[in-house]
Amino acid sequence: MKAIMVVGTTSHAGKSLLTTAICRLLSRRGWRVAPFKGQNMALNAYVTANGGEIGYAQAVQAWASGVVPWVEMNPILLKPQGDMTSQVIVKGRPVGRVKAADYYEQFFDLGWRAIEESLQHLSTEFDMLVCEGAGSPAEINLKHRDLTNMRIAKYLNAPTILVVDIERGGAFAHVVGTLELLDPDERDLIKGIVINKFRGQRSLLDSGIQWLEERTKKPVIGVLPYFQEIFPAEDSLDLLDRKSQKTQADLNIVVIRLPRIANFTDFDPLESEPTVSVRYLSPKQDLGHPDAVILPGTKTTIADLILLQKSGMAEAIQNYAASGGTVLGICGGYQMLGQIIADPEGIEGQAGRFQGLNLLPIRTVITGQKIARQRQVSSNYPQAGLPVNGFEIHQGRSRIEQPPDSQAFQALFDDVNLGLVDSCQSVWGTYLHGLFDNGPWRRAWLNRLRQQRGLKSLPTGVANYREQREQILDSLATEVERHLDLTQFLS
Repeated sequence: MKAIMVVGTTSHAGKSLLTTAICRLLSRRGWRVAPFKGQNMALNAYVTANGGEIGYAQAVQAWASGVVPWVEMNPILLKPQGDMTSQVIVKGRPVGRVKAADYYEQFFDLGWRAIEESLQHLSTEFDMLVCEGAGSPAEINLKHRDLTNMRIAKYLNAPTILVVDIERGGAFAHVVGTLELLDPDERDLIKGIVINKFRGQRSLLDSGIQWLEERTKKPVIGVLPYFQEIFPAEDSLDLLDRKSQKTQADLNIVVIRLPRIANFTDFDPLESEPTVSVRYLSPKQDLGHPDAVILPGTKTTIADLILLQKSGMAEAIQNYAASGGTVLGICGGYQMLGQIIADPEGIEGQAGRFQGLNLLPIRTVITGQKIARQRQVSSNYPQAGLPVNGFEIHQGRSRIEQPPDSQAFQALFDDVNLGLVDSCQSVWGTYLHGLFDNGPWRRAWLNRLRQQRGLKSLPTGVANYREQREQILDSLATEVERHLDLTQFLS
């Protein structure tokens, strides 16, 4: 099976971006192509059609390839949940929790079998794989248990691209050092170097490229310009650097940046709205007076809830809601808006019963059985009858405690288990990820906020975000193609 491997000198060098672009480029050229990442550590996840979890970045890469996401494209997903512990997802299903120090002993053999099986399965359906590594392939203390980088490249005998981030400085040292630390057979697989995030005049880099090629005997096959937030990052580190550029936006929406924030890709469609500014706020910062506050998903609902309470952010949100402000909770954030969250078995790590923000009449119990599935429902609010697609990923089961004859809270969708909204349409809660991807629903919800500000409503007859994502992927591929020479990788 033909394959291309993409590894980086460091985390955030640009592996995911380049892998995505290559997937779209090859798909354009008629290849039946699929992405692959043997092991991913991320809290941004996607649920496939068969109810399996994979990293959201691999779902984006599948869409870039023109195919639906499969669990085999990311057979191992590690979801950190604090205390150096991660939930282990193998071929889409949770198989346990493990501390970092014990992972190699408990899951290495199982993980490699899953990788081999996945590669064999993909080879029957696709004629090219574009494989992404993780972190650096030259961590000498970790190489013996690395399931993601050069072990994959050697298994597939895949020509490999080494990506370096020049924005952070030290790019030449990173490339030379990485190559020096690889074994000779691994080094031989590196067939080209890509310099990423370059700003400025290209001619000023030419002498450095010449030196690098002479020193390493590897060609520089591309110098990519700095791309601003082209597609979702894999984890929340990038949120620290995200700053809204929309100083004249009509609406200001705050997302609470929880310590274990999950699926913040939910908010990419909001950020794409020209009239909306999305700001990620630490629980220790002042809430201010935004047009809406969103509590996002989290891998550790109880721990993040406790932090909100200790920091004073929980009280600030309660006061904001009491004054008529709009609050939306998604997944773990939905659970936090309820009355009680109970974890009798300590599944999240801390057993007990914990008071929520008491803004919605639900009580949640954390259970060992995870719900992960795609959903197609119809909305009741803010506009009845809108089709809404999304997916659930949660271990909590929420029960509505509202008296049967009360009209204070209504079902948000035609399935009451997916969420509630209060009678004033100020407090919203849902288990549905991908909610804002639905263009008409997103605009209807934003128009509620605009009406409160006395602003003219936006048209609701807009396409879903997936169409805009397709345009972004096409633009990314077109721009990368101008700066990248893949000739020797496709011969």
